[in-house]
Amino acid sequence: MAKLKRVVVVCCLLLGLFGAGFAYLRSCNKPPDERSLIRSFYSRRATYERLRDMLLADEQVRAIYIRHGVETRESGLPHAPIEVNFPVSRFDEYRALLEQAHSEEVFRVEGSNRGVCITTWATGFGGDTRHVNTCWMQQIPVNQVARLDDFYKTQKPRHPVFRHIDSNWYLWADW
Repeated sequence: MAKLKRVVVVCCLLLGLFGAGFAYLRSCNKPPDERSLIRSFYSRRATYERLRDMLLADEQVRAIYIRHGVETRESGLPHAPIEVNFPVSRFDEYRALLEQAHSEEVFRVEGSNRGVCITTWATGFGGDTRHVNTCWMQQIPVNQVARLDDFYKTQKPRHPVFRHIDSNWYLWADW
């Protein structure tokens, strides 16, 4: 009888751990609420604007990644700064600003509405990665929503949308 109790207790503990792990992973997959994203933007605005100004000035650069390096128009993939003839000191400045922004990357948006985005939140893997970025756009984007929190509740598949923050700054959710 004591052996059966032990088995039941162990099974209950394992089930509890599995449930707690599932709940934790589920909460990690939810984007931060809109209010905290906007509050974060205002507290780091000077950093975001410096990153934007730097990327706009570095016309050959498509993206800077803290872990992967520099992606240029010619390279197509990120490389170490020295491999693409990019000043290491400039890369270090980007890296310091990205760390201040609590971001992994800053990238250029090309096409009809150009801009610069700083990754704010991401989850997933490969082609199923979801993002929320803080973006500065040259023109007003057409696909705007009043609230990201309401957008998250809509049916999938969703299309990328923007939520206006201030002047040319927007939150961009891309799933």
